[in-house]
Amino acid sequence: MSETHTIALMPSGRRGDAPHGAALLDAARALGVEIESICGGRQTCGKCQIVVEEGNFPKHGLASAPNHLTPMSAAEAAWLAEHGIAGRRLACACQVVGDLLITVPEESQARKQIIAKAATDRAIEIDPAVRWVYVKVEEPTMDSHGGDWERLQKALADQWALTNLTIDSVVLPTLQPALKQGKHKATVTLWHDREVLRVEPGYKDGAYGVAVDIGSTTVVLHLCDLRTGAVLATEAAMNPQVRYGEDLMSRVSYCMMEPQGLARMHRAILVALNELAGKAAARAGLTTDDIMDAALVGNPVMHHLLLGIDPVELGGAPFALAVSESVDLKARDLNLKFHPAARVHVLPCIAGFVGADNMAVQLAEAPHQQDELILIIDVGTNAEIVLGNRDGVLCASSPTGPAFEGAQITHGQRAAPGAIERVRIDPLTLEPRWKVIGFDDWIAPSDSIPESARATGICGSGIIEVVAEMFVSGITDADGRFDENGGERSPRIRFNGRAGEYVLVDESQTATGQPIVVKQTDVRAIQLAKAALYAGTKLLMRHRGVTAVDKVLLAGAFGSYIDPKYAMILGLIPDCDLERVMAVGNAAGDGARIALLNKGQRLEALRLSRWVQHVQTATDANFQTEFVNAMALPHAADAFPHLAGLIPQRPAAGGNGRRSQRRRAVTAPAS
Repeated sequence: MSETHTIALMPSGRRGDAPHGAALLDAARALGVEIESICGGRQTCGKCQIVVEEGNFPKHGLASAPNHLTPMSAAEAAWLAEHGIAGRRLACACQVVGDLLITVPEESQARKQIIAKAATDRAIEIDPAVRWVYVKVEEPTMDSHGGDWERLQKALADQWALTNLTIDSVVLPTLQPALKQGKHKATVTLWHDREVLRVEPGYKDGAYGVAVDIGSTTVVLHLCDLRTGAVLATEAAMNPQVRYGEDLMSRVSYCMMEPQGLARMHRAILVALNELAGKAAARAGLTTDDIMDAALVGNPVMHHLLLGIDPVELGGAPFALAVSESVDLKARDLNLKFHPAARVHVLPCIAGFVGADNMAVQLAEAPHQQDELILIIDVGTNAEIVLGNRDGVLCASSPTGPAFEGAQITHGQRAAPGAIERVRIDPLTLEPRWKVIGFDDWIAPSDSIPESARATGICGSGIIEVVAEMFVSGITDADGRFDENGGERSPRIRFNGRAGEYVLVDESQTATGQPIVVKQTDVRAIQLAKAALYAGTKLLMRHRGVTAVDKVLLAGAFGSYIDPKYAMILGLIPDCDLERVMAVGNAAGDGARIALLNKGQRLEALRLSRWVQHVQTATDANFQTEFVNAMALPHAADAFPHLAGLIPQRPAAGGNGRRSQRRRAVTAPAS
């Protein structure tokens, strides 16, 4: 029997080994994942509930099963039965006896995930696909012929000029009771003025819809008033599919390798959507039965998994979509628990890895209506890039992977209280300062801090800043290599053989009691991710025939946290006036909201999806060259005049043959 077992904890993404027989609660805390336990492990508060995921998880290199925890005790079973809870364990009541993939529900997380979710204020012309009208219907008599549906059709034609209507099959049985209760006066909810979705007695005012951005990592839902356009509530959560793979290709692989993979991921996202809709409706004083319409967006893999379509064809050339145009469905056909007749609109995709979420970004930012040349980067596990103006728009995707979200980083984690989000390094002493989420002040190594300010790891914005600061301060060079003499400058620079590392936070100031370090492998992971993104940008610029852009927009939740200066120092974005680099928030979610509230914009999205030119980075002959050059900080060849005085002088081209050979040996990741 193995002396240690591998544990992966979701949604934090933390992974490590635990001794055989270790209490699960203690093992999670040792890995920096705080699980609530108010009773101190006495099995009375029930706050430490967890879910054991069952199956093979190649992405994590483990097979997980419920019997990899010790059997349930009588006390634990009694508590769960008393509270009507099934399918969960109490982390304080079980020990680790095998490899595990554990999901920690949001209510059990002591340090809950931070997700940028707010809707941006935007001017939207309100003209939704779902609207309602008030009608007076002729009462039946002994001499009249025809049914109440025919009389309702006549009333709608006479009073609202609405003809050729159909009625949803689930609405038909409610028609007569509604007309009788309303004394033949009714409010009729319509979809695209073609189908009757609801008949309510008398005059009613109100219909609601949801706009949803299904990201690889996070899901954001906005509940909107379809009459005013107001956002009544916003809810967000980690995408539960993360447990099956953090990036897109790992989820495609999971579908290929696991017979139930597609069904599990399809079911998981629908459960998440229903939970978010329920929370949003409750927050607004409504029920999910009030939701009549939905606009959904996501990248192509998320799009296919939502619709129950196997994404296997997206896993290899020619990256074929099952459907690229917009899709209109009944919510009930997706098992979404909205009004029984509610509709769902899924925006169109553009290409195999440029999806409906990118189409929503274009709706929100409208580069096709601008004179300036605008670069839009939606930073995520699969970054999507848009370049253009009213003369033409190009788009592409780049396989950045999950490094920017803390994965593949030694002490990386997603954004949650305790995660390091900002870093500064003194260029002379090489001493760091940092900020953690949930604590307002900057922290220095000599500071005495409260328990709540102890660092648990480094999130995406923090890893970008620390890698950039290490370069600026000379800890690493432009190739990302540690200065071999760095140990003479500071004891924080250590070497294990030729591999360097920088001690960012000493063990006395961390939540785990272990130092938080940035290793050579971490720097390289960030270089690979940013090089893929920059190379995609350069290919679009090549196709457009330009060497500079007028404005850079950083979209997505992660883009909201990136400091433009550090993004440019790292070489994540091309040179530009820093005042012209700005975050635009969750533009995909805003675009979904635009499509929800304006049916004309749904047609515009379909038109744009056919007009925008897609550039396939994976097969472009120049991608490898651009990728290799982009590995350097900020870049091996491109000038960055707006960083003058902020970064070290780069050696003259050709001045270091060894460096050039190393760069040629780098291979770009597959998309």
